[in-house]
Amino acid sequence: MLPATVPAERAAPPGAARPARTAAARRPAAAAVLLLAVLLLLMTVRLPWSGDLGMHAAVLERLRADLLHPGNPLVDAPTPSPYYSPWTVLLSLTGSVTGWGTFTVLRLGALAGLVLLGTGVHAFVRTFTRSRTAVPLAVLCLLLLYGVRLFAWSGVLGLTSISLTLAYPSTFAFGMAFHLWALLRRALAAGWGTAAFLGLGLLLAGILLTHQFTGAVAVLGAVAVLLGARPWPGRTVRMRVAAACALAAAVLACWPYYAFFSLLGTGGLDDIHRPLYDHLATKFCLTGLGAAALVLRARRDRRDPLVIFFLLGLAVFAAGGLSGHQAWGRILPAVLVPAQLALALEAATGGRRARAVLVPLTAVALLAGAWTQAGVLTYVLRPQALPPVLRHLHTVALWPRFTWAAREVPARQTVMTDNYYALRMLPAYGPYTVAPAYPDVFLPDAARRRAA
Repeated sequence: MLPATVPAERAAPPGAARPARTAAARRPAAAAVLLLAVLLLLMTVRLPWSGDLGMHAAVLERLRADLLHPGNPLVDAPTPSPYYSPWTVLLSLTGSVTGWGTFTVLRLGALAGLVLLGTGVHAFVRTFTRSRTAVPLAVLCLLLLYGVRLFAWSGVLGLTSISLTLAYPSTFAFGMAFHLWALLRRALAAGWGTAAFLGLGLLLAGILLTHQFTGAVAVLGAVAVLLGARPWPGRTVRMRVAAACALAAAVLACWPYYAFFSLLGTGGLDDIHRPLYDHLATKFCLTGLGAAALVLRARRDRRDPLVIFFLLGLAVFAAGGLSGHQAWGRILPAVLVPAQLALALEAATGGRRARAVLVPLTAVALLAGAWTQAGVLTYVLRPQALPPVLRHLHTVALWPRFTWAAREVPARQTVMTDNYYALRMLPAYGPYTVAPAYPDVFLPDAARRRAA
């Protein structure tokens, strides 16, 4: 009799590896995860800056200045912003109560996001198998199994990407998404009551408000869990799911900082997302091994949740590319994550023949992915501390700091600049800029400001 928290369809297959072999495979994987965890903990202290960190710091600055009416985070305008989420409100309150600086609060947020992500992956993987090897393998695949070309984007879990985005809301939201999927699988397996499903609805609303693109991934994952449930959810369960969805929609509609549903169908975001569709083969060639693992899972169970999740994500991603809606490409993690997790599960618990092929191939792919992303070591170590072979690896360059300019410009004063870095970094220290650095669907005069 399987525990209620583990769906029956994921019992170990007849050819599963012997415990001794499993333990032998677990040790190097666990050691690698431990080293990566230490590296990421150092990243929470360093907070390497190359991207949108200034936006998220500016959000906290505005909320700390005026919690109820923060206005636009980048320009001096009384507009709403989708960056004002339950998570950023909580962080701003933490800063106000403790008196900590904005970047100290962001470090705390990065640590919380890292912990939530790690525990979420553990919880979700454990709903598929009790193998202790699967969890560290899953973490390694999520961090390293991408391609031979560097790729970093908010909401993507690669080592380079996550090193730069630990303090972003997307990391916190993705951690919550993994917990949502794990809890939903347990709720379906154990027959949880209405109150528990309503709690899942609140969790989903929190994810969607915290990071809308990651929220879309979370929704597809939840749909895949429901479609892959065995037996099919009965009428009572469907009613509970409907109640949870209704509660989530109500929370989204009532959120006071911005009109969530007005984001649906908005334009202006496709141009900045075009790179998501460039160089797909070199950026994600290693993930193809996960696609092979999905084929193995589909042969055993056509309603496998990871297979359904992958197909849903692939359909949306392809539709975005074909229709010219490149912003839909942000669903990319819904393609990558199920493939990566499928490979980890098959390498840890698959049949003997499958493991004989997958384990060495996975090891080679992970080593290739680690080498491709090894440049992140320079984010926390001086070049002199690295072996010569690692000193000149390609990585995403960090941005220059603008603390010197922030000291000269008082908070909430407006600066006119067309400097790429100043536009994206100065608001982190309190000043506004005339034009926003990023597309803003709620700012009606954004084009005029950029032309000024």
